[in-house]
Amino acid sequence: MAGTGGGSGGPRKQRADARRNQEALLEAAAAVFVAAGVDAPVRDVAARAGVGVGTIYRHFPTRADLIVAVYRHQVEACAAAGPALLAQGPTPYAALAKWLDLFVDFLVTKHGLAEAMQSDDPAFQALHAYFLDRLVPVCAELLDAAVTAGEIVSDLNALVLMRGIGNLCIGADSPGYQPRRLVALVVAGLRIH
Repeated sequence: MAGTGGGSGGPRKQRADARRNQEALLEAAAAVFVAAGVDAPVRDVAARAGVGVGTIYRHFPTRADLIVAVYRHQVEACAAAGPALLAQGPTPYAALAKWLDLFVDFLVTKHGLAEAMQSDDPAFQALHAYFLDRLVPVCAELLDAAVTAGEIVSDLNALVLMRGIGNLCIGADSPGYQPRRLVALVVAGLRIH
């Protein structure tokens, strides 16, 4: 059969509607995990995604598979946002500031995933390296662009900045704590005045 990918020996391309459904499922799972933690019933994820529980298990046979997929999906969204913001933003500094807002959102909303990743499940072992491999270069690109434009100080390391922001996000679920405001102060401090 032509076009099915079955006889070519290569990976099959996922249909556009299947990709959209899977993305909707991952978005629904992320929202449920933020609201109720990664131990939330799979039926809650299915209900939010508008699919049956069997659909989730067909795509993600274990809870760990679903958690890993949600985490990777969120990392990819954050990674893709950097170059897009740089291309559309009025300035590299504005793109950096907006991306760091998205990064804060990612860090704050993944707190439930962090608990799962502390487990001994081998499915979670490579996620931190994946996070660093995908996001540090994006942050570095944004920093370099803002330095080249003469907008920020030049002696900043992307990993150091990301770790600092990560530390500011610890405790974000405490009442009255505003990590986004603290990060905004850090970002403002990067500017060359």
